[in-house]
Amino acid sequence: MAGGAREVLTLQLGHFAGFVGAHWWNQQDAALCRPTDAKEPLGELCPDVLYRTGRTLHGQETYTPRLILMDLKGSLSSLKQEGGLYRDKQLDAAIAWQGKLTTHKEDPYPKNPYLQDLLSAEGVLSSDGIWRVKSIPNGRGPPPFTTAATLKPLIPAEGSIRVWSDFLRVHLHPRSICMIQKYNHDGEAGRLEAFGQGESILKEPKYLEELEDRLHFYVEECDYLQGFQILCDLHDGFSGVGAKAAELLQDEYSGRGIITWGLLPGPYRLGEPQKNIYRLLNTAFGLVHLSAHSSLVCPLSLGGSLGLRQEPPVNFPHLCYDAALPFHCSAILATALDTVTVPYRLRSSPVSMVHMANMLNFSGKKVVTAGATIPFPLVPSQTLPDTLMQLGGATPWTPLSACGDPSGTRCFAQSVVLRGLDRACHTSQLTPGTPLPSPLHACVTGEEVLAQYLQQQQPRVRSSSHLLLTPCKVVPPYPQLFSSSLSQQGLVLDGPSTGAVESIPVLGALCSSSSLNQTLGDLAKELARLDLRRWASFMDAGVERDDLEETLQELRSLAQCYQAGDSLMD
Repeated sequence: MAGGAREVLTLQLGHFAGFVGAHWWNQQDAALCRPTDAKEPLGELCPDVLYRTGRTLHGQETYTPRLILMDLKGSLSSLKQEGGLYRDKQLDAAIAWQGKLTTHKEDPYPKNPYLQDLLSAEGVLSSDGIWRVKSIPNGRGPPPFTTAATLKPLIPAEGSIRVWSDFLRVHLHPRSICMIQKYNHDGEAGRLEAFGQGESILKEPKYLEELEDRLHFYVEECDYLQGFQILCDLHDGFSGVGAKAAELLQDEYSGRGIITWGLLPGPYRLGEPQKNIYRLLNTAFGLVHLSAHSSLVCPLSLGGSLGLRQEPPVNFPHLCYDAALPFHCSAILATALDTVTVPYRLRSSPVSMVHMANMLNFSGKKVVTAGATIPFPLVPSQTLPDTLMQLGGATPWTPLSACGDPSGTRCFAQSVVLRGLDRACHTSQLTPGTPLPSPLHACVTGEEVLAQYLQQQQPRVRSSSHLLLTPCKVVPPYPQLFSSSLSQQGLVLDGPSTGAVESIPVLGALCSSSSLNQTLGDLAKELARLDLRRWASFMDAGVERDDLEETLQELRSLAQCYQAGDSLMD
């Protein structure tokens, strides 16, 4: 790869993972665009870590995500399984058959109006069946297959978003999408509901060989593969798919990093007891098995609890979102993900996935929590020391791992990223001789300000911190969740802004936290209280009673790792 990038292969497993992934790839795509502001920095993040170059059969260069995604029959809507960049060789081979043909044709899904507008802005399908993409001015920048040069932003109507492919604006490689045909996305019958069902999918030769073939295709073209990131639904049967996939990666690619993001949609819904119990069981089994085979596991959710306890969704002072809409929840989680994964995507002095995991997972602490401040609340007239001082002693980020309020909990190790602040506001701008409001105002670099603030917040904690100029892009189809008092660059204004928010500063963190002692312990207690005779269907899906007892014991052991007295720095 160009510049010796440390490549990462992404696995997206499940439909909510598809929502988060669609926003994630859209944000990567927006960051590929040539900046319109001459002061905007170039090159802090290396896109080759996540993307691969290739060529179509017609010799046109492509730049597509290094991605394998698995979802259920009926989840793609109008998106073709083979993508839109390459001709389908299997289809060409079928045409060579000279015998009698019988054609059974289903009515195609209607294309989302947003995607119709987007395609017309990107290019046209010519008469020879080749997609002609409109070129980028001056022929510079990344290959234009993933980047649209549009005159005005195209905003999808939220009511038109049914599935993640309705708003994905990135072209995928033909080897990216793997459909599980034996289960349905829609309807009440034939659903992938239980952990055991998911595990059994990757025990079938058909699906196992398909996944292995795709893994070998992507891995063999990498020069410096650092590892795998798995975006996996925790609440349904995809927790079992993720567990078997992580086990396969650990067996076949020993020594590579495996970081798993366990995704949960909005809070539990009252009146759906079976779904809620299955969600509890799938989450517990998923966390235990994923942590056994991953370098690091991080649950991501806007809910307040991993268990059955009813808790309101988390609140962001400058966001207004609907916790019942996957389109909204997934956008926020993707923004956090885009920030906390920065260390292993840096162009200069990257932190490898393995190194980042080892810093956080000592003494068996394979599960970590995430948090983010979206956006970071900077006022145009203030500096970073001013803003951090105003945040006071409270935890500066909103928790995103459904582990409750982090106040009063102990942090053992943390990786923190602050991005999107102009260099001029990194340090104090006070006139010489002015009394300093805090020790932060004496720091000479922004990196020193952030590091000293984290040291004040959590003394004697192993911390890694990064400060980037590059903001997080939130252009359409990212939903407009932002307060009217935010500027186009996401700064907090005194009055209403005159334009839509296009980028935001974000503070994100991964923490090995004592809050997991109670969270995982409570999960085990709720699991132990279940009357399994009422949920025999979950057990019938391939989970034995001994498996449940083992999962309970593993949960309790995991919880004990996070007792507050255990720290590297003690």
